[in-house]
Amino acid sequence: MLEGWFLYFILFWVVFLVASFAIGGFFMFRKFLKRFPKEDGKSDLDWEEHYVNETIHLWGEDEKKMLNELVTPVPELFRDVAKQKIAGKIGELALKERAGAITKELVIRGYILATPKRDHKFLRKKLDEMQIEVTPYEHLF
Repeated sequence: MLEGWFLYFILFWVVFLVASFAIGGFFMFRKFLKRFPKEDGKSDLDWEEHYVNETIHLWGEDEKKMLNELVTPVPELFRDVAKQKIAGKIGELALKERAGAITKELVIRGYILATPKRDHKFLRKKLDEMQIEVTPYEHLF
């Protein structure tokens, strides 16, 4: 039989593995749901990619730099995913408004709309750091 510290080590290891698998499974399932096709036959990730590809020629260097600056608070591991999601939302807005080019105003609006509500505090802080006035965009928060 197991006794003493070895028993506690095995119990700790079992709990640790179960918790790790549960956390990993949760995030894998969320990714699966985003990749799952909707009624129109395209998934959320397919639509993001579509909007980015349709508007790639509308982006200027200043707007690309601004987007890169806006996503700096995101941990580096998730930065590419966040940038893709925000660029997809900006592209969606540009296509709906039939914009001739991506403007800084479109980038800010897309950034606000693509950011989850729980992160709006960090979003406001970043916009303040960049000296961007948020009052015209209050209705989007």
